[in-house]
Amino acid sequence: MPNVKIVNFEGKVVGERSLADSIFGAPLHVPAMHQVVVAQLANKRQGTHAAQDRSDVRGGGKKPYKQKHTGRARRGSMRSPINVGGGVAHGPHPRDYSQKVNKKVRALAMRSALSLRAREEKLVLVENPVMEKPRTKSVVAFLESVGAGCEKTLIIVHESNLFLRKSAGSIEGTRVLHVDSLNVYDILHHKHLIMTPEAAQIVEEVFGR
Repeated sequence: MPNVKIVNFEGKVVGERSLADSIFGAPLHVPAMHQVVVAQLANKRQGTHAAQDRSDVRGGGKKPYKQKHTGRARRGSMRSPINVGGGVAHGPHPRDYSQKVNKKVRALAMRSALSLRAREEKLVLVENPVMEKPRTKSVVAFLESVGAGCEKTLIIVHESNLFLRKSAGSIEGTRVLHVDSLNVYDILHHKHLIMTPEAAQIVEEVFGR
């Protein structure tokens, strides 16, 4: 059962907590994480790209010139892709890129991603950071105190924290998410994972079923 230190917003260690071994100490399943990340990135694609092929281009009803005795290649339409203003050959058309992933595979990938950060000792619990006003300097100092100053960091909170979100929004590579929006891609994309104890408890309750 992995033990994770609990720090306050000043970066001082105030305690330690044991996390559920089934969630934060599970075996790594790389294929599941890969499948979920690919599906998540594919689902972000709008799929609205489009190009006009020769059937969509205006004009071209009349044969440009006669079939024979011109010394040129025969041609039946000016909408051919080899002509300027003609249709696009094999161009893109709107399509749906979304991929379906089973619920059990998503849960397996989530447990693997969380276990990976815990195994790398890149997981820290922080007491609910209460800020009276947005202050980026305070967040930068906190990240440096926990060893995540120059690397991408994901902060997971259990309740809305507008000032923290605004303060972290000015720091490149740092993102604040509500625990309901926790996903595999963001965990793997960021090098450090910082959670409130309440958020960690919610994760254990949801993925420990």
